[in-house]
Amino acid sequence: MNSDFLIETVARFFALLRERQIDYVLVGGIAMLQYVEGRNTEDIDLIMAVSALERLPELQVETRDADFARSRFGDLKVDVLLTSNPLFDEVRKRYTTTRRFVEQDIPCATVEGLTLLKLYALPSLYRQGNFTRVGLYENDVATLLHAHNPPIEPLLAELTLYLSEIDMTQVTQIVNEIQQRISRFEKRS
Repeated sequence: MNSDFLIETVARFFALLRERQIDYVLVGGIAMLQYVEGRNTEDIDLIMAVSALERLPELQVETRDADFARSRFGDLKVDVLLTSNPLFDEVRKRYTTTRRFVEQDIPCATVEGLTLLKLYALPSLYRQGNFTRVGLYENDVATLLHAHNPPIEPLLAELTLYLSEIDMTQVTQIVNEIQQRISRFEKRS
């Protein structure tokens, strides 16, 4: 899909969400672009309720499980994080702001919300052996921490409500490694 057509399709999709009064939050790569430069993405990622999916027949759901739905709006890939997952719902409720995108005001996850979602996903990505996505997510977290310096301890405390002790140990180790990388970078700059 060329970039002009992509922007037009995204604008139409967000207009449809507004018209139908669908409650959603933009997350993922496009949300990252609201805070940092240089993040590429090929899809739209949203937090949304299952009931909202049912009110959008234009959104063709290809696969769905308890937490996620992969779908399409024409040629646009739309990944939906379902609010039936307690963390996704919490991000929707507490970690949302409004950002301007495609000439519209869009509900978007905050830096803290994006950090929570990326850290939450990492243990699963490691178990799946998905090295490419692990690298992207770790880089997203590093970029958010470096550029915006959100208070990380409260976010880690929040994640303990949603991750196992083993996963939290791994996430804490990842955060420590990222903080060490940031420290090394700042010392050299």
